[in-house]
Amino acid sequence: MKMTFRWYGSDDDPIPLQYISQIPGVTGIMGAMDRFPAGQVWPEADIAAYVDEVHRAGLECEVIESVNVHEDIKLGRDTRDTYIANYCRTLENSQFSLPGWEPERLAQLDEVMEAYSSIDVDRMREHYAYFLRGVVPTAERVGIRLAVHPDDPAWPLFGLPRVCHSMADLDAIVEMVDSPANSLCVCTGSLGSDPANDVPAILTRFGDKGRVAAAHCRNVRHLGHRHFQEAAHLSADGSLDMYAIMRAIHDHAPDAYIRPDHGRMIWGETGRPGYPLYDRALGITYLNGLWEAIDKATR
Repeated sequence: MKMTFRWYGSDDDPIPLQYISQIPGVTGIMGAMDRFPAGQVWPEADIAAYVDEVHRAGLECEVIESVNVHEDIKLGRDTRDTYIANYCRTLENSQFSLPGWEPERLAQLDEVMEAYSSIDVDRMREHYAYFLRGVVPTAERVGIRLAVHPDDPAWPLFGLPRVCHSMADLDAIVEMVDSPANSLCVCTGSLGSDPANDVPAILTRFGDKGRVAAAHCRNVRHLGHRHFQEAAHLSADGSLDMYAIMRAIHDHAPDAYIRPDHGRMIWGETGRPGYPLYDRALGITYLNGLWEAIDKATR
């Protein structure tokens, strides 16, 4: 297990790398560069500059998150092969393991919603399989593990087709292309928003298959049918058993990159919503404590 911390870059994140490097147990960054719109090639020079900055702070950068898939790929439009080729070029420029909505897409929300009116779940799966068949060979060639993040929350929204929020969905995805380069980023809060999802069992199943590349570890509190609230990482503060989750990672996916996910703004902190320093640092300390106890108890 490698404990990491999400960081958006010095121009876009108020948290300095110096602070992150002082969190006990953190070895690296899960990189995020959301200034590039979906479908655009990420320039090699920009990626290299980001990674070099992380390395200068004494941290690793072995995971890049949120290389987003263009809508034309999801919709199966004629232009999708161009965007798949761009995605492959970004992979070639990254040479890393890879485990929302951007402002430019929000501006076109009505148009996007209308485009999805003719896309059902089966067609979305077909389009996703087409995308994987297009990018996995490149990922294999350059030594990258792609890791899909589940739908958040774990149920359909606004009539849109969603294909990644249950054990069955994840089974279908890993079977689309049978390769370690087609893996999962198991987000415990996203999947755990639905009480029907047994998150430790999901980690166990796909960990045993060698398909858990990364995990976002956070807690949620169930308040009713499709009604939940994000909670502090402590098991007692939410509805998920964080000990069982960390035990499943320890026993079945011990090489996964993990990070705390989301956090509360506490102690007067301000910053990017969901990505504060203090509460995520507390989460890391708690998760590391669980890991140490599990590791020593199972030797």
